[in-house]
Amino acid sequence: MKILNVAGARPNFMKLAPLIRRMQRHPDISSVLVHTGQHYDANMAGQFFRDLELPTPYASLNVGPGSHASQTAEVMKRLEPLLEETRPDLVLVVGDVNSTLAAALTAAKLHIPVAHVEAGLRSRDRTMPEEINRLLTDAIATYLFVTEESGRENLLREGVDAGRIHFVGNVMIDALEDFRPLWEGSGIHRKLGLRRGQYGVVTLHRPSNVDDTRRLRDLIDALRRVACEVPIVFPVHPRTRNRLTELNGSAPAFGLEAESATESATGLVCVEPLGYPDFMALVAGARLVLTDSGGLQEETTALGVPCLTLRDNTERPVTVTDGTNRVIGTCPARIVEEAFDVLQNPRAAPSRPPLWDGKAAERIVTILARLGGANDGH
Repeated sequence: MKILNVAGARPNFMKLAPLIRRMQRHPDISSVLVHTGQHYDANMAGQFFRDLELPTPYASLNVGPGSHASQTAEVMKRLEPLLEETRPDLVLVVGDVNSTLAAALTAAKLHIPVAHVEAGLRSRDRTMPEEINRLLTDAIATYLFVTEESGRENLLREGVDAGRIHFVGNVMIDALEDFRPLWEGSGIHRKLGLRRGQYGVVTLHRPSNVDDTRRLRDLIDALRRVACEVPIVFPVHPRTRNRLTELNGSAPAFGLEAESATESATGLVCVEPLGYPDFMALVAGARLVLTDSGGLQEETTALGVPCLTLRDNTERPVTVTDGTNRVIGTCPARIVEEAFDVLQNPRAAPSRPPLWDGKAAERIVTILARLGGANDGH
């Protein structure tokens, strides 16, 4: 069984790493990796290939930046001849980025089965580009692998045949466990002058938060107020840095000039995007995390680190019901209030959600091998 795996953005690499590892060990599976180049910054892509021991891509599409429509179209245009050339038995996509939808559409129109890992997640907010990608990818995928019970319920509600849905757990947690020795050995705390359990971490990248000038200013102001209580490390996403530069001519105008806790006058420690080991070491040692990321809600839940999600919704409700996540919106006063509550009233971490045990990739590969054999008449 030949499986073509498609990666386009940073979260995809973390999800594919454990899957490809298991595929390489399976005697009945041949796998290749295609990198669309949706994340074109070396810190956001190239470093992850090295850290996560991903194989050299069979092909790189070099799509680069662009609007949602142009990125999706370019992936489809460049992937189609590659699929016609390689004729895989299955195309596997992960997550909810533009490359995910583009690859699924291209494969489906060539009558190649599609497997979607992390299927069924729903925010109920169609202003989010990721929500559209999730809905459409799930509608055309042949096999749907879900991380939590809400995913299965959503797909059944949308009329998906139950036989196509497989509850397997979360491959993000597989990556966390596979590479634990790597991130536990990181020297990032020493480099930034931080003590474990005595700092916070923030990430911001969603257009709804960083493209709105007033909201971005309010968020930075709230973070600076929290940073008066505890140092906050801020790995600045390229999109966010561009917006900050557009607003003030340079990021330091927001007080983001420090590169270590000892240099920061405001408590905010601004750093470039980090590789997987350094970033996960920071998250694992944090007293709290503030984010608008989806994957980080899952990783903090697995690590038992309090997480405040700076959005009005989440497509990962199990991180709230069974995890450490609170969805608090973007009101500056509430962000400060909730952050101070976490700092002053620590809570015991709950147990991990069902099947978040580091064996999701093994389950997925076993199912795919069995389905592939059945389709071959074995």
